[in-house]
Amino acid sequence: MRYLTFVLLLLTSTAGFAQAYPAKPVRIIVNFPAGGIADIYARVIGTRVQEAWGQPVVVENRAGAGGNIGAEAVAKSAPDGYTLNMSAIGPHAVNVSLFAKLPYDPVRDFVAVALVLEAEGLLVVHPSLPVKSVPELISHARANPGKLTFASAGMGTASHLAGELFKTMARVDMTHVPYKGNVPAITDLLAGQTSLLFATMPTVLPHARAGKLRALATIGAGRSAAAPDLPTIGESLPGFEVNNWIGLFAPAGTPQEIVRRWNGEVLRVMQSPEVQSRLPTEGARFYPRTPEEFAAFVKSEIAKWAHVVKASGARVD
Repeated sequence: MRYLTFVLLLLTSTAGFAQAYPAKPVRIIVNFPAGGIADIYARVIGTRVQEAWGQPVVVENRAGAGGNIGAEAVAKSAPDGYTLNMSAIGPHAVNVSLFAKLPYDPVRDFVAVALVLEAEGLLVVHPSLPVKSVPELISHARANPGKLTFASAGMGTASHLAGELFKTMARVDMTHVPYKGNVPAITDLLAGQTSLLFATMPTVLPHARAGKLRALATIGAGRSAAAPDLPTIGESLPGFEVNNWIGLFAPAGTPQEIVRRWNGEVLRVMQSPEVQSRLPTEGARFYPRTPEEFAAFVKSEIAKWAHVVKASGARVD
């Protein structure tokens, strides 16, 4: 009888806790600077959730170290649902293989909440570069070894690994210039400080359409509906494929009731007509996944990128 009473009290307290949440502002730490795709959708989701729940959802940008600074901050936060992480492929799938020492474990220290979107990417160059196709870029790079610079959103990001993969497969020598996010990387490319960039389509497509950058190809497996006239890099380098994604995570130990509630909110926001209408024009896609499905996806990405990192020879001490 005492055991039954204890169980009933435990269930009642758990239900009450879930119903009371959130009782104070929620913080979403973004691992990259303001203006990038992770930041944009953290704010889109945060705004809609704040409207629905009546509690502030504050977005905080903590960029640096390829996204590791923001991820570490969340990993060490209390698992109470009041600190979440809007992260990406780099901090949660690539860096564990790329960095000699990582201050967190992407699987052990987090619980996967929701995959927010998969973003198609573009290879763009500064208009001053005398190339208009991937084959021309390869020829130019081979004729000028070490002179071309490729910017990235930081060590371990998809833009970094795409560049390393391109170097390996095209057998070219280019210099990597890492930044603290896509926005500063794009800013310097626009100014002609670097030669080229592999970036998420939403962040560079407007500049390409305005003629400020030249888009050469998409970096995914197939041509994009947002830029159907552009070939894929894989059409010139068979087997080349890089897909970027962003997702929401929480510290390990966060109550499942809260994890599932946030998963439901992400699905609600991302499936809304307003968001669905903008995704195709930005070269982005949303696939609903449960927390368990997202966790399995992250593990598969870790295994996949471990092979790419090893093949590229990239390493951060």
